[in-house]
Amino acid sequence: MAIRRPAVAGAFYAASPDKLKKQIIDSFNHRLGAGRLPERQSERDILGVVCPHAGYMYSGPAASHSYLALGEQKPPETVVVIGPNHTGWGTPISIMSEGKWVTPLGEVSIDSELAEKIIEYCPTARSDESAFIREHSVEVQLPFLQFIYPEFKFVPVCMGYQDLDVSVELGEAIFEASKDKEIVVVASTDLNHQESKQTSNKKDQYVIDAIKALDEKQLQESVKRHNITTCGYGPVSATMVFSKLHGATKGEVLSYYTSGDITGDNYAVVGYASAKITRN
Repeated sequence: MAIRRPAVAGAFYAASPDKLKKQIIDSFNHRLGAGRLPERQSERDILGVVCPHAGYMYSGPAASHSYLALGEQKPPETVVVIGPNHTGWGTPISIMSEGKWVTPLGEVSIDSELAEKIIEYCPTARSDESAFIREHSVEVQLPFLQFIYPEFKFVPVCMGYQDLDVSVELGEAIFEASKDKEIVVVASTDLNHQESKQTSNKKDQYVIDAIKALDEKQLQESVKRHNITTCGYGPVSATMVFSKLHGATKGEVLSYYTSGDITGDNYAVVGYASAKITRN
């Protein structure tokens, strides 16, 4: 059985279980965080969420908003986590289709049945482990998911190609493959990178507007037209496609700030947002 061990524990988040749990709790309770821990639990209307994937000291408070929303609803059977490919390793769409992932909080099993079905329905996707060896965009979501869900399976997806056609293909494939399952999709992305806070606020608003509109074409066009360095626009696009096929009617941005709001350095910032996509 394939075991994927953490690549960024001790860097993006704490390597010890106790310190990691404290880090997650502190993210919820941070002045920019959700303000409280999840309390179980209503019926689920969330189909997808958007979460950042930087180090927890930077983006953890933003991520906590999406994980509060998820944690206060009925858990799904499986979580599909889609991240961008920062390393260049692997295939245009890489899916790890068997085995387990390890974090300091324990092991999470891959939903092999769902993973194989997604590959079957998505011609661009391949079963591939290499894309995940050093990739952080999927990994950093797992400890938060482990914190809110006592038990779940997941499917890790890494997008090297993020254009509109591939994003639509992947979103449709996840929808078709999961018709007999209760799933949630997590789109892992940071927003604009390494420009001034003023510039990033302006550019990030285009992304936020597209999420609110649930319009993947608008998102893709905005990223290209305005040279926005949002790294996971493909995962967000695919998640919107999947959610709308399931009847999503609302995209709500729950949190937005930049790294400058954490560090005080507004010269070259990264934007972080959390959002949820719901049926009503």
